[in-house]
Order: sequence, then structure tokens, then C-alpha cells
Amino acid sequence: MQKHARQDLILKLIEDNAVSRQEQIVSLLADRGHLVTQASVSRDLVDLGIVKVKGNYASPRKTTMSGFGIVDLAVAGENLIVAKCQSGLASAIAVKIDSAKIKEIVGTIAGDDTIMIAVENGPRQRLAIKKLWDVLSK
Repeated sequence: MQKHARQDLILKLIEDNAVSRQEQIVSLLADRGHLVTQASVSRDLVDLGIVKVKGNYASPRKTTMSGFGIVDLAVAGENLIVAKCQSGLASAIAVKIDSAKIKEIVGTIAGDDTIMIAVENGPRQRLAIKKLWDVLSK
């Protein structure tokens, strides 16, 4: 199985199942005929920007964060997080993000329905995503 296809499947598995351990992902992939190691899954989770929220892995895509209209959160390289939201809400959400003073976030740029969130590097990107979940899901 190619890396891209495996990562797409991992995202789907995380979206469709409550997954709290990497071994569960390995098992779910094996159930579907794809044998991979836990180390490969670990690298995939980092590449995809997957973080744990309330004990379970959470996909940054196709996520609705109550109250703030975020409908999609995705990574773009190691330095950007792209937040898609309902039309007209990006500026308000960016103000909320900026007000939270998340130290991993260098800055935000808002359009009508998209926010570009800049971070210093990959490890800070994952931590920023986790903190965004906390700030925007309240």
C-alpha cells in the first residue's frame, strides 16, 4: 500500500472509530488487509498532523468545532495550518485564535472562509493543532 493511500485510510479510520492507541490503528489496517508497523503509523500520524483530543486521536480534517464554525483543519507543510470555516467567520475566528496567545502560533491571516495559521516548525504545528482544538471547541 502506498504511503498516500495508507494515510488517507488512517484519516478515515480515525474519523470513523474512537482510537486511543497506535496499536489500534495497526490492527484496524490489518483487518483491512494492510500490514504496517507501529513505527510507520507513528510517522504517518506526525505527517498528517494528528493529535490526541480527550484521549483519542482526532483528525484535523472534516471537524466541526462547536460555536465557531470551523469545518476543516488541515496541515500544509510543516509551518502552516489551514482552517476552513463558514463564510464570513474567518476574521472573528482569527481574533479568537490571536486572543488565546498560543505561543506556538507565529501569526494568522484571515480571508472570508479561510485562515492561514503560521507556526515555527512541525513539532510546534502539532502542539498548536492540539491547542486550537482546546480553544475553538469551547
